[in-house]
Amino acid sequence: MSLKLAIGGKGGVGKTTITSLIARCIANINNNKVIAIDADPVANLAAGLGIDENIPITPIAELSDLIAERTGAKPGTMGGFFTLNPKVDDIPERFSLEKDGVKLLVMGTVQKGGSGCICPESTILKALMNHLVLARNEIVVMDMEAGIEHLGRATSGAVDALIAVVNPGKRSRVAAEKIRNLGKDIGIKKIVVLGNRIKSDNDKNLIKKSLPDFEILGFFPEIDEISEADKNGVRPFDDISLMPEQIKHIVKKLLDLSV
Repeated sequence: MSLKLAIGGKGGVGKTTITSLIARCIANINNNKVIAIDADPVANLAAGLGIDENIPITPIAELSDLIAERTGAKPGTMGGFFTLNPKVDDIPERFSLEKDGVKLLVMGTVQKGGSGCICPESTILKALMNHLVLARNEIVVMDMEAGIEHLGRATSGAVDALIAVVNPGKRSRVAAEKIRNLGKDIGIKKIVVLGNRIKSDNDKNLIKKSLPDFEILGFFPEIDEISEADKNGVRPFDDISLMPEQIKHIVKKLLDLSV
């Protein structure tokens, strides 16, 4: 099965928690192979997947020796020559951590030259994203920042859905508009909203009325289990059989996109 999902949203809306729940739930169905990509500068998807915080994870963008080897240039080089088509197909196996059928890759960010720089670090990240989205016959779930900076036109056609996670707060709803515009700019065709931390029908109606021309994927309620897990630094619903029905329903709708 091949399914490529990008999940974005304003900080604090629960985007990373939603990403981890979707990835774990999909992996639990028929032993699907899932790669979870942490492409948010504030990388904390590992905790949501239940990966031990004591296990060191070096973001791909900080693997200086690998970047130098694959591009032929030293990291941070702004001049000189380096390859724009580096070998990346072995990176997911070599540099991922796995838990319960979900492989985690932490992308990291380019620290110099601006987000649009053409440098060895950005070249590796973009080549890796292209490989994961275009060449792998696996399910890829991407935890993106609001700017979805690692995605580009080369990969947009293969992204099955861009999911904007929102809560009832106005700023998160404004962020959904920004995410949709960015997604449209690079050619992503299916862009949907997932309402999170919903406490009442009033919250649902607020999101529907304020984002009237969005497709609503579903709504996920405020749940004490998630808040308590966050306080204790553990993943919510460690027993996956206790995963809420709302997430299972959302995952089913997403899997239908691969048919």
